[in-house]
Amino acid sequence: MGGRQPEARKPDTRADGGFDPLDMSQYSLSKLPKRAPTQVGVFFQQWGLLLAGIVFVLTAYLLPMPGLDAKQQVMFGLFTTALFLWISEAVPNYLTSMLLICGLILTKTLKAKAAMATLGDPTIWLNVSAFIMASAMVSTDLAKRAALAFVLKFGKNAGALFLSFMAINIILSAFINATAAKAALMMPLFMVVSAVYGAPGTDTTNNFARNLVLHNLLMINAGSNAFMTGSGANLMGVALLAGAGVTVYYIDWLAAGLPITIALGILTYVIGVRFIFPLTKEDKEPKLEGGREALQRELDKLGKFKLGEVKAALIFFAVLAIWATDKLHGLNATVVAMLGATVMLMPQTKLIDWNKVDVPWHLMLFSAGAYALGAGLNETKLMTVLTTQLMDSLGMNSMGYFELYAVLTGLFIASHWIFQSKNMRTLIFLPIVIGVAETLQLDVMSLALPVALCINMCWTLPFNAKPNAMLYGCNKYTMGEAWKYGATMSVVAWLLMLVAGGTWLHWLGITPGFF
Repeated sequence: MGGRQPEARKPDTRADGGFDPLDMSQYSLSKLPKRAPTQVGVFFQQWGLLLAGIVFVLTAYLLPMPGLDAKQQVMFGLFTTALFLWISEAVPNYLTSMLLICGLILTKTLKAKAAMATLGDPTIWLNVSAFIMASAMVSTDLAKRAALAFVLKFGKNAGALFLSFMAINIILSAFINATAAKAALMMPLFMVVSAVYGAPGTDTTNNFARNLVLHNLLMINAGSNAFMTGSGANLMGVALLAGAGVTVYYIDWLAAGLPITIALGILTYVIGVRFIFPLTKEDKEPKLEGGREALQRELDKLGKFKLGEVKAALIFFAVLAIWATDKLHGLNATVVAMLGATVMLMPQTKLIDWNKVDVPWHLMLFSAGAYALGAGLNETKLMTVLTTQLMDSLGMNSMGYFELYAVLTGLFIASHWIFQSKNMRTLIFLPIVIGVAETLQLDVMSLALPVALCINMCWTLPFNAKPNAMLYGCNKYTMGEAWKYGATMSVVAWLLMLVAGGTWLHWLGITPGFF
């Protein structure tokens, strides 16, 4: 699990060009120490493709699964091989998606047009549009200004700082649907705060820093659960529900997810600072003068509100307002996002040009492969067969609603310990949940939406999500400490979902209640 990092020592605050722990620029991603790949990672980089080929031949042709016909068996082989490559990271995930699309076509599981058309899925367009708008928020400095101003306004003491960061993460989740972008934006802020409270740089730590970084990591991910557009995986979940004939409105998701997210943030903060990495009264006292002044200097560098920031704010709030009232007018969320992105890119607006737009096309290609996998599963009806077998093996046919709710939410949250992709977890698990509900003639929404509200609960180990890997580079906690914190908070999140299922979600008419 790795040794414990040294506790904080007196920082070097030289003004001669040496390390300044209060300089936010010291904590950019490019300046974080790079971790060498593990022996397991090196092994899969060398042998992963060969092993993937063996996995495909075995699962598609040589080891028949009971109850599957020939076409379903080949689809099962493609499915397991893609999972192996995605989890092992033998090649980047977007290359796995491209290989999968080719495999679906070459095995005649899907026709070429159907397999390749997934890159034009409305969710892909919604993602692209959201990334364009998020890029405008970042490039105009609006997101940075808002975060700095919030911390300076409300972060007057240690407790207020934690709650301020929690609020910032939730607010940013409404505007930025890329958790990696939020992590990159937030990291310099909490690294400076960590320095003020006795843990400067990336070679020292203490319980304050452990709690601050890990709680930020949790909220960077969990904050996305509050909004339907909070992550691409959320939108994938909505698309899967739509395929099952279930429409989820933005306001319905917000009403269900926001209170649970806030409750989770407060609960995990209290549990973290009191029981996991306890803070003493001394831990809560600043150790380094000038912390607030350093943040204020960063805010002052931004100068007065620029016209671009005002334009970005107005456009984004208009888009959010239309999304939040979708039940009233029925306008397509993707079209609304595309219009917002188009206005931001117009030369007349002078807000952002294409060269400054940060659209992670590798993620779009990965998503296209994930959607193609879903299309293949649907075409072959493989998931229906596997769902039936799973239900029989777990005895789900005889379970009551509460037992199903508890098992499915618990399994989904725990699944993030294995998978490195929220999209992949969603694509695999949500169809199973939908299939269980349909088989038992339960309201699909009553099981699938609570599970969807757990999509971004992925904060335990560095490979579980991109922000996890990024913040692990801060070197404020070991792998063992990450597991201790993340596993505990996963149980807390599951228990909270159980309480919410019998109370809040029931009052909203989503769940039928447990008793």
